Amino acid sequence: MAASDCVDLLIVGGGINGAGIARDAAGRGLKVALVEQADLASGTSSKATKLIHGGLRYLEFFEFRLVRESLIERERLLRIAPHIVRPMQFILPHVPGLRPRWQIRFGLFFYDYFSGRRTLQPSRSVRVGSGSYGALRPGIDHAFSYSDCWVDDSRMVVLNAVDAALRGASIHTRTRFASATAENGLWRARCIRLGSSEPLEIRARAIVNAAGPWVEQVLKCLPTVQVEAGVRLVKGSHIVVPRLFAGKHAFMLQNPDGRIVFAIPYEQKWTLVGTTDVPFSGDPAHVRIADDEIRYLCDTINSYFRRQIAPSDVRWSFAGVRPLWNDDSASASRVTRDYRLELTQTRDHPPLLSIFGGKLTTYRRLAETVLEKLQEPLGINPHRWTHRSPLPGGDLPGRHFRRFVIDVRRRWRFLPITVARRLARAYGTRVEAIIGGAKSFADLGEHFGAGLTAAEVDYLTRHEWAMTDEDILWRRSKLGLHMSDAELSRFAAAFDAGSSACA
Repeated sequence: MAASDCVDLLIVGGGINGAGIARDAAGRGLKVALVEQADLASGTSSKATKLIHGGLRYLEFFEFRLVRESLIERERLLRIAPHIVRPMQFILPHVPGLRPRWQIRFGLFFYDYFSGRRTLQPSRSVRVGSGSYGALRPGIDHAFSYSDCWVDDSRMVVLNAVDAALRGASIHTRTRFASATAENGLWRARCIRLGSSEPLEIRARAIVNAAGPWVEQVLKCLPTVQVEAGVRLVKGSHIVVPRLFAGKHAFMLQNPDGRIVFAIPYEQKWTLVGTTDVPFSGDPAHVRIADDEIRYLCDTINSYFRRQIAPSDVRWSFAGVRPLWNDDSASASRVTRDYRLELTQTRDHPPLLSIFGGKLTTYRRLAETVLEKLQEPLGINPHRWTHRSPLPGGDLPGRHFRRFVIDVRRRWRFLPITVARRLARAYGTRVEAIIGGAKSFADLGEHFGAGLTAAEVDYLTRHEWAMTDEDILWRRSKLGLHMSDAELSRFAAAFDAGSSACA
């Protein structure tokens, strides 16, 4: 993109909100540029609990509108992304002394009610002590079951960016927004590209500040702009441990401090445990899980399950900073997960819209609301379309994932079942671009371990902006969990060598 180019919309931030807005705007015919200082989804959007849900506990805080909107979006995301979004049953054990059974039953009634027309099973009471629920410790006899969805959060971000690019948007990763000044009715933005001595300059009719935890830092680069809303940073941390229970269901665990921890089946042989809610200050790029958070999550598991875990059982951990809209709540866990949009436009500068808060589930609706706010100053097409148009790879026949996996296996019989299922889940119908006319596994090029081949790596670097081994192993996939230390080292060396050769 040359400095003389002018776009309708410059989006700062390559998380779920930024990517979702880029997709929606490009699909309405706007000329869009997105800049992200690191990799897509490298911040909060890849470090969540990976749920598409209404937020059952938000009912306690009377956030009925947010719950209703989230449950509507849950159904829509199931339809447009059946490869990366899947239903999941959640078991909520009842523990005497915490929330009484009548309160839980009452909350689940409203949760089902707000769902309206749904494809997921309604809530019900279940008996504990046998079958797949037998992993719970003795003394827990009653539980409730309800439905929500799981999502591959990183891929949700990347697929929105892929679709935006296919519709004409320019996606610039490893590009930091440095400043912007108003000039002749436009923003003239200066961005710094990693490894380049020349800045990228973009003229834009409007800017959307979707920088997440860095939203206020971006505003500091625009000294003439004043906004009323503020951001409150809350750290959420997760651990991954060897699988704690059989079955495809997850658990929602109550704690005496009122917080909730999820235990979710993860990557076949692991359990994802999280999250914490800890006030955070500092640089969000350097957030780390603390030892006391690991102990807190381990203690929560140990209070519910027969199988006990210790910090030494943690295979992987990650922490993210949630940029919540500061509603002055006394507790970090009670801060609203709703979002607030601040649009400023004066005689001194063109439109600037800043996003405070939000959550993964409502990103698509948030993008629509952003474009509604910008509709008048930019003359945006009011036609909504993202609620029915599948994300890339999501056009599965009949939206039937299991049938699609069978078709993949039938066409490429040389694929091991675990590899076929993973590729189908990650790429949907776009798996064709990776496997194509291959007649054997060897045709996919070098095998780096855990089913990762040169063909997949080439696809990720060419079409999904992957530039480092971390991008591939821990965001575009979670294959880092399945590879040995030797395989990880070998792939990192091979990828670095290949990147250097192409530089």
